[in-house]
Amino acid sequence: MNKVEIPEQTGVFAQPWSIQKLIGLLGVFGPAAIVASLSIGAGETIVVVRTGAWAGYDLLWLITISCVVKGVFVTYLLGRYTAISGEYIGHRLVKLPGPRGWLLLVLIGAEMIGAPLGWVPIAKPCGDLFHHLLRDVLPTTVSEPVWENIITSLFVAAAILMSIRLSFERLEKQQIAICFILVVGTFLGTLLVQPDFFKTVTGSIAIGNLPSYPDWAPPDAVKHPYLTMATTFGYVGGSVMSYTVYANWVGLHRWGMAGHAKIVQIREWAFASDKIDYLPDDPTEASRLKQLVTPLRWDVALGALVLFFVTVAFMVSGAAVLYPLETRFAGWGLLTNQAHVWSNIHPSLVWVYYISILAALWGTLQALPEVYARVTQEFLTAIWPDREWSYDRIKVRICTYIFCATMIIIWANIPFDILTQIAGFILANFGIALAIIAAIYLNFVLPARYRVNKAILVGAFISAGVLVASAGISGWGLIQKLFGI
Repeated sequence: MNKVEIPEQTGVFAQPWSIQKLIGLLGVFGPAAIVASLSIGAGETIVVVRTGAWAGYDLLWLITISCVVKGVFVTYLLGRYTAISGEYIGHRLVKLPGPRGWLLLVLIGAEMIGAPLGWVPIAKPCGDLFHHLLRDVLPTTVSEPVWENIITSLFVAAAILMSIRLSFERLEKQQIAICFILVVGTFLGTLLVQPDFFKTVTGSIAIGNLPSYPDWAPPDAVKHPYLTMATTFGYVGGSVMSYTVYANWVGLHRWGMAGHAKIVQIREWAFASDKIDYLPDDPTEASRLKQLVTPLRWDVALGALVLFFVTVAFMVSGAAVLYPLETRFAGWGLLTNQAHVWSNIHPSLVWVYYISILAALWGTLQALPEVYARVTQEFLTAIWPDREWSYDRIKVRICTYIFCATMIIIWANIPFDILTQIAGFILANFGIALAIIAAIYLNFVLPARYRVNKAILVGAFISAGVLVASAGISGWGLIQKLFGI
């Protein structure tokens, strides 16, 4: 294939700076909004609030590192490869040395093993909250744990059924709306609880600071402190597929080379070739292509800011309100107990909290099947291109599996801590560590002129080191806990 010609920048990005351009740049926010809103599940609304309730402001630095590592470097590097090359990441990673597509199968397997474990810590607190709201009208002949499991099962079933016909376009609009609600709600909530802003800032940058472990700290956190911190770090942000799917969504938005008029031929050539040899050598055209990636940079930056702001706000609310109350989270009343944050401001705000949090968690569960199906279709097509891989059929099968596996875990009544620790290791710490290593590899697949600059590359290597270390701590901590080492 001959060298392609890089088109000129058009639209809002070609305009001089103005208010109109700024509004247009904010309109770019899309795929990263979905990634950010997907991550606002058990991690932001439960794990970090629970952590703030016993650690205060001392572990805010974990959020800072996690948002920078995952919200910036992992997301940007994966999305950038598709924006620069036009090729889906699965079509390149399938060519890694070894059995064809081994890494893609590992990533699919990790997500499918960990997904049901990750769904239950999102859904079961919702079931407990619904039971709390309906406790006066539900028959008392059925025990509270059984009612919670029944309501949780119905919540999961409804989310899965609604997700089957949810298109990417509707999903993007829905998750942007959820992001807006969460940002506004958490901003107002943070101001109203009147946190210690000095401790918020110092806690966010005091890397390595360890909490004091008060009397009401969970016994598991005291006994397994590093596993607890690694789990908190892992649960900030989404699962591995929530990041790998970002590159696919970049292609759907036609950013960078993905918007080229000959993108179909480019992808066919790239998939059949061992090298990215169709990008022009001319530095002017290379610079032009990098300018075409501007939407990606804006999207990633806005997504990382939303993730950081919302996550910090949730932990600060736990530190400012629940820590002084010495709140002891017990059972699955993790969302119900958080009403203290709002009732201390004004009783009427409790219902605002209930509606907002249930809508956010519902949106997370409803959106996840799209992520699973889109990545799985891309990866399986890359491994076995001669077979037909229907997106709709894959989505239905994954939804069926998720529902069946989730039902088993719900009714097995497995404790919250062990579920989040196992899911955090598989879906986040281990899976995303593999993802950033793959992203660094993809950067070096590109011609030298099109790779990231030295500052981004150094940040990527540091991020990879952090993720590998967190995966090691999380994995070893689980082994120690499960086998009593």
